[in-house]
Amino acid sequence: MRSLARFRRLLSHDDATGWRRALAWTVTVLAGLLVLFALVAPNQVDHLTPAAFVRIPLEGILGAALVLALPPKPRRITTAVAGAVLGLLTIVKFADMGFFTAFDRPWDPVSDWSFVSAGIDLLTNDLGHLGAVAVVAAIALLVVGLLLVMALSALRLTDLAAGHRAATTRTVAVLTAAWLVCAMPGAQLTPGQPIASTSAAGLAYAEARQVRTEIQDQRAFAKEVTADAFRNTPGDQLLTGLRGKDVLLTFVESYGRVAIQDSDIAPRIDALLDDGTNRLRAAGFSARSAFLTSPTFGGGSWLAHSTLQSGVWINGQKRYDDLMKTDRLTLSSAFGRAGWQTVADVPAHFDDWPDASSFYHFDRYYDARNVGYQGPKFSYASMTDQFVMSKFQQNEMRPGHAPLMAEIDLVSSHWPWAPLPQSVDWNAVGDGSVFNPMPAEGKTPDQVWTDKANIRAAYGQSIEYSLNTLISYLQNYGDDNTVLVFLGDHQPDPAVSGAGASRDVPITIVAKDPAVLDRISGWNWQDGLRPDPKSPVWQMSTFRDRFLTAFGPQVPPAR
Repeated sequence: MRSLARFRRLLSHDDATGWRRALAWTVTVLAGLLVLFALVAPNQVDHLTPAAFVRIPLEGILGAALVLALPPKPRRITTAVAGAVLGLLTIVKFADMGFFTAFDRPWDPVSDWSFVSAGIDLLTNDLGHLGAVAVVAAIALLVVGLLLVMALSALRLTDLAAGHRAATTRTVAVLTAAWLVCAMPGAQLTPGQPIASTSAAGLAYAEARQVRTEIQDQRAFAKEVTADAFRNTPGDQLLTGLRGKDVLLTFVESYGRVAIQDSDIAPRIDALLDDGTNRLRAAGFSARSAFLTSPTFGGGSWLAHSTLQSGVWINGQKRYDDLMKTDRLTLSSAFGRAGWQTVADVPAHFDDWPDASSFYHFDRYYDARNVGYQGPKFSYASMTDQFVMSKFQQNEMRPGHAPLMAEIDLVSSHWPWAPLPQSVDWNAVGDGSVFNPMPAEGKTPDQVWTDKANIRAAYGQSIEYSLNTLISYLQNYGDDNTVLVFLGDHQPDPAVSGAGASRDVPITIVAKDPAVLDRISGWNWQDGLRPDPKSPVWQMSTFRDRFLTAFGPQVPPAR
């Protein structure tokens, strides 16, 4: 009996030891996979394929060799630091994945911190203050946890390597030889991802180089922003070709080249624009259209707005912040200097916007809080485009008003393109409550974002709504003194535009007075609301000077 009891205890001990051994190896394998992910994983979601991980990271080989060379204490310190660095690189990769998905570009470590506050505002808008706080806290915990787990994973692998020096030495030798063999012909299983990998070091170098480039760019931008040929032009010499006109500079959210040239989306929008050209022509209006290349893609509308207004290329938040501290002449401040009343209408804003007065020098400012909207939200859009235009007409375009210049930002075509409003009779718009039933009658974002075809169809419908709103507005309220400039701020995100799409957006100028469009006859823009694929393409930052030149006197070049 004693022998039997002793045997049972031995079995129980062996079982426990076996479970501990299995658990230890499982943790080790997971640590190895995590470190491998940090070393070789691509930074774009579309590139995350099994073949992308069949690679030999040079950084891992060198790290293992260093483990063999260092004494225990320096080895553990170095490993912990290296693990934390790998954690940071992994966070950068996840950030890159998000930015490639939304904006078709990698994350900018200097300028893109502004998207944190924008993201928090979006979360607050959708989930409320407590929901946003909970999400931000969860993300912060994940970031800290990833740094800690990566450091612990590196330490675990280091201890394993140091405890099996002979096996580690042989493994390092074999992997070094394999890396060299694959490196010489540039062998790769996935295009752009060589088996002999140095991607982690390359990413770290790219991030450091980006920081250096941003610092150098600040000096170049400081010179660029002060070179302004129109800085000292007297008001009585500015915009003489538009005297007495009401000029409405209207941005249509996400209205990009894809909307009028994509085989799936374009036919309906092209038909709308062609029909709109005929409708407006019947009302006495003419139009000219072309393309501008936006400094941003998929988001960051304020970068496009400031580029068009200031005539300098604002392709990042740092440039934008620096621009706001200058006295650069904008289109709105030029109109103000020339005697127009100037207005900003920004329905997406829920907070004060000091730049409206300090930089753009708008006389009046409307946002989501002060227009009396009693209708529903449509996901991101705080109100419908038709209400924005109707309320603007009511507030600013009263009989006998002084000539007016306004920047109006329309957001019904903002991501996620669901639910969408429907047009109503202009006399029924009122306080917007007429739109109350529409969100429940439309599709939800969850329904739309099931596949790419649904997303693209919803995007196209949103652009149709926004463009039809502008065409109908001109038919109902436009007169001999109305000049409408409308354009996109940027292309929609890659879910619609596709990866590697251009940054081009359509721009159109509409007027009833033929003298207005005669001023831009030398631009060779396309007749009508729809630009031809071969219409001129200008960088958006060139528009301010060309516009001020066309509608005012020539000026000598900046010295």
